[in-house]
Amino acid sequence: MRRITTSSRDTPLEEGLAPRADMAPRVAVAITTVVICGFFAVAVTYVLQAGYTPLSLAFCFVLLLLLLGLQLCHSFPSFVPRAVTRHRHWTLAAQTLLTYAPFAVYGAAWLGMPGFLAASSLLVLRTALGWLAFGTVLVTTGLVQFAVGYGMGELAYNCVSTVLTGLVVYGLSRLADLIREVQTAREELARLAITQERLRFARDLHDLLGYSLSTITLKCELTSRLVRLDPERAETEITEILQTARQALADVRAVASSYLHMSLRREIGSAESLLETIGIRTEIRVDVELSAGQVDTVLATVLREGITNVLQHSKAQHCVIEATGTGTHVRISVANDGVGAERSTLHAVDRRGGGSGLMNLITRVEALDGRLTAGVREDGWYQLAAEVPLPPGDCPPPAAAPDAAVLPEA
Repeated sequence: MRRITTSSRDTPLEEGLAPRADMAPRVAVAITTVVICGFFAVAVTYVLQAGYTPLSLAFCFVLLLLLLGLQLCHSFPSFVPRAVTRHRHWTLAAQTLLTYAPFAVYGAAWLGMPGFLAASSLLVLRTALGWLAFGTVLVTTGLVQFAVGYGMGELAYNCVSTVLTGLVVYGLSRLADLIREVQTAREELARLAITQERLRFARDLHDLLGYSLSTITLKCELTSRLVRLDPERAETEITEILQTARQALADVRAVASSYLHMSLRREIGSAESLLETIGIRTEIRVDVELSAGQVDTVLATVLREGITNVLQHSKAQHCVIEATGTGTHVRISVANDGVGAERSTLHAVDRRGGGSGLMNLITRVEALDGRLTAGVREDGWYQLAAEVPLPPGDCPPPAAAPDAAVLPEA
């Protein structure tokens, strides 16, 4: 027997896939961190080449570590406490101070730091203000280089270096965030796909077993009354019950295997036999022949739901089943007189009301760009109808005069 995996097994599976799913964001964060540390290492070489005293070098390393920490906080806000992220403007102000104040001591050796401030401005501030701050940092860097003794010859190099450092750090930091967001979106889509599949499975079970179990229940009740009165007919009913049960089992296996197909012609024959058995006078008017496919399955499902409603929710004495084609569309309707003398107009069914059966039909019919209507007609009959477009190449000929088969009351 095929075993269906239940939701209790989903958690271990998702836990087993979680490390693999988190790999891409972790790699992006690692690459960004390595690049930022590499830029800071270049700044360290500039300071070492300047020949400062050990005390000045030690103080410089402390400043560089502080700047590195602030830059990592701005690049990866999700990894720092919320108390820090809520005051990101203050950390940006601190980075600004640590970027420009050391020029008074280290001069040209500190020219690599404004690029990080430019990147942090884009990461922390709003878009327009961030780019304004980026341009301000670039202009300020040009002014600072004259203050530390550089001339026009180094202007282009320092400006390009600041722009590249800022854009690379900003781009990699945003890339890590985007990868994390994409990964989160993929996980949401996976969960949504699982949910949709569970809903599809539930719809199929409801549409299939609701009808079959209703048929089995009614025939069992009839058989229990016929055992003593008419043993031969009781035996016939038992045979039909077995056939219905076997068909229900086959349908469940088909749903589990995802190759479900229902035939409108077969369902009409089954409905005719069932309604005749329980004494409901039935008229069947069919002038369309459908090939096996999704349209055939959906219309057969609508018929099943209509017959189930006749059996469970009405006291019908007369039922009319119609299936007609117009060349581009096909329509099926199931009407019965079991709702009393109330008068109302038919209306399109929406998702705000109705039972799970109608909700399932809405989903199926709308998937084919069709329309489902249900309600009490002006003559007091309840009617469930669906109209769906036919796929190209599967258009039946227009309806001629439909034949009506009227079954006598049992």
